[in-house]
Amino acid sequence: MKAFLEVQGGMHDELLAHLLPQDNEQEQAAFLFARARQGDAQMVFEVAEMKKLGPGDFVVQKDDYLEMTDATRAALIKRAHDLDASLIELHSHPGPWPAGFSYADRLGLKETVPHMWWRLKKRPYLAVVVAASGFDALLWLDGPNVPRPLDGILAGDRILRPTNFSLGGWGE
Repeated sequence: MKAFLEVQGGMHDELLAHLLPQDNEQEQAAFLFARARQGDAQMVFEVAEMKKLGPGDFVVQKDDYLEMTDATRAALIKRAHDLDASLIELHSHPGPWPAGFSYADRLGLKETVPHMWWRLKKRPYLAVVVAASGFDALLWLDGPNVPRPLDGILAGDRILRPTNFSLGGWGE
């Protein structure tokens, strides 16, 4: 089954402007709240709401690392519950590198996803990393331990494809 994230064109542009601001070297983050619509051959995550995180939402915000406050994390989980939605995390990697999750990102996801899976009553979880060169994405659809690829982001009339750099060696 193919899986897509549907982000309206204007929202996609707004997200990119937030995640990759001009003249800023710090990682940025945002969350989307989405509901899954499943057909015979594909699942589409339709965005219901967006939350752009700012400096007050982080304990640490550097050029290569982010850590949210406990209050921010709790508020995101509560909002997902209220909307009966899945959470989609997005963060940026500023710099000239190809889009892919770092070693620290992978360690964080291995800890975070099982917790979110439990807290959000087995709703799918999606993580996206954005760089100037594109994006990569991991989707936990059937369980909290091993991700699968996202087939693309539907942004207006465009289909954007992930690099899929991060799928290899997930079990390592």
